Amino acid sequence: MASHLKHIYTPQEYLAMERAASYKSEFCNGEIFAMSGASLEHNLIVTNTTISLGNQLEGKDCDVLANDMRVKTVDSSLYTYPDIVVVCGERRFEDASVDTLLNPKLIIEVLSPSTASYDRTKKFAYYRGIESLQEYILIAQDECRVTQYVRQGTDTWIFHEATSLDEKIHLASVPCVLDLSRVYRRIEFPPDKEEESINH
Repeated sequence: MASHLKHIYTPQEYLAMERAASYKSEFCNGEIFAMSGASLEHNLIVTNTTISLGNQLEGKDCDVLANDMRVKTVDSSLYTYPDIVVVCGERRFEDASVDTLLNPKLIIEVLSPSTASYDRTKKFAYYRGIESLQEYILIAQDECRVTQYVRQGTDTWIFHEATSLDEKIHLASVPCVLDLSRVYRRIEFPPDKEEESINH
């Protein structure tokens, strides 16, 4: 039986294909993965959070970028599209195409059942290698739960979690507050999860 060897792409091959493609794909350690569509809840949370951050950062030297800004890790092992990225000061890009950001200050991911474990573990490990990154936020979409990781020094991250709609998370990387009632505006949780968020 013939064996089918997995093709390992270079970052340059990936970028050439990605820039010509009609859909988005991520690159991880030589493999390319097509990205699936997002749920209504996912899109609402991204929109709510982007609007909130954009309003709070108006007049500041920061940009809030949602969905389509590709980010590269330092060692080129991962090219990915975070749900929300905030970059402050000078924006640095990989090349003249200006479509691959190198210096995010804040990354926010909205969790889905298929990616939650990856976003919390392996993807976070890749992100931690980005020197400019000061804060990583994970937002659940099926329950009221926002997890905050703040960089302290080189290798230490402080963890905080909010699980009630009346809570607010004060961001450390930018002068903003995530009001969970705004983040989850018009989100309907499953009955058991809704009761938990009210009772916390």
